[in-house]
Amino acid sequence: MGKGQSKVKKGDGNTNNTNNTKGNGNKKNSVGSSTATPVTTTTTVSTTPQVETSNNNVSVVTASQEPQQQQTQQPSTSPQNNNVINNNDNTQQLEKSNGASNRTPSGSGGGDDMDEGPEEIIFSKNKQTVTKDDFELLTVIGKGSFGKVMQVKKRDDGKIYAMKVLRKDAIIARKQVNHTKSEKTILQAISHPFIVNLHFAFQTRDKLYMVLDFVNGGELFFHLKREGRFSEPRVKIYAAEIVSALDHLHRQDIVYRDLKPENILLDSDGHICITDFGLSKKIETTDGTFTFCGTPEYLAPEVLNGHGHGCAVDWWSLGTLLYEMLTGLPPFYSQNVSMMYQKILNGELKIPSYISADAKSLLEGLLTREVDKRLGSRGGGAEVKSHPWFKTIDWEKLDRKEVEVHFKPKVKSGNDISQIDTVFTQERPVDSVVEGSALGDAVNKDNSFEGFTYVADSVLKV
Repeated sequence: MGKGQSKVKKGDGNTNNTNNTKGNGNKKNSVGSSTATPVTTTTTVSTTPQVETSNNNVSVVTASQEPQQQQTQQPSTSPQNNNVINNNDNTQQLEKSNGASNRTPSGSGGGDDMDEGPEEIIFSKNKQTVTKDDFELLTVIGKGSFGKVMQVKKRDDGKIYAMKVLRKDAIIARKQVNHTKSEKTILQAISHPFIVNLHFAFQTRDKLYMVLDFVNGGELFFHLKREGRFSEPRVKIYAAEIVSALDHLHRQDIVYRDLKPENILLDSDGHICITDFGLSKKIETTDGTFTFCGTPEYLAPEVLNGHGHGCAVDWWSLGTLLYEMLTGLPPFYSQNVSMMYQKILNGELKIPSYISADAKSLLEGLLTREVDKRLGSRGGGAEVKSHPWFKTIDWEKLDRKEVEVHFKPKVKSGNDISQIDTVFTQERPVDSVVEGSALGDAVNKDNSFEGFTYVADSVLKV
């Protein structure tokens, strides 16, 4: 990542106009609604259409960087410019695992040594009862303003997971109920080798719990920051795994909308795992969606223009991500967000001479501003997979994780927490009580969490 270059960091909801240096460990902020990244707050920008703020996330963070705050700006081409700041908290399983640093959740009520009351609200589609008492809390691996993420062990079988714990009062106060439920619903509906798996979701009177894969190889962002850029063969494997995952989502009419290095983890064997589905959405109509959301560096032109957008925005973001992995910086990056937006809309795509002809062709296809002409916009994942740059990829072997990777994280086992920032791991893993919770009248049919509880079929079959 380029030294001394400013970068918008994702995560902290407080928005200072500080120059975050791209390449020094600071992360990029998601606009619109965010769920993802480490820390907890996110800046939501609204445009003509309604602003969609995302899930509360308490993303996990595993890294060794302290997130900084920055204010995101809406493109000057948009008729309105209302900045809505949401203290979102992503607690996506290690949904933020290496190289990231999270902020302490704001407003954690009660002392950490206090246990929550007994009012468990349990639902299970196959009548298997799952509660927080079924898990042993091992280590804190991330924090945010809505809660925290902990490495946990299921008591009956000893399996290790990441448990994301969110406070209902904070979710309701910030009007994140629908996004939180949508994130759970999407994760519940998908199963793919390169996407984080949701195993359980349950709730108590005051909190929501999501139990996901524990992924411990570090964020792609963390490794890219450390190495500057990756070799083309290494990028090709990462890209192919991402394409496979996006193809799976798009076939179910799900647009991801926040593809970036911070939202991609490496597992202990070096394969990618996409996390943080707080901005994802199932598109129900042919008109697409109009929400202004995403991370500035990766926003597609049609989002900036306020036009309806669909799954093609993910192919643009993939092009931006590939360019960053190959060169160290996104293609239209600028410390000035407004200028960056203008470059995304009108700037020249300059590709370094050391990038191969096939990789250049792929980047040009993905970073085509006219949506109908963009690679993948008409032919979907199959069109992208058939590009000459991927001619050496055996897609079936890839999905079975039988393709040799070029980098393997230095972890001793799948349970190793060495890649997680000690600022979290040194904290006692306790599920603190929420004192003086005023849910009562605040919960109604529009913001209740009915149906949140979930047990994966794969878990029940074990």
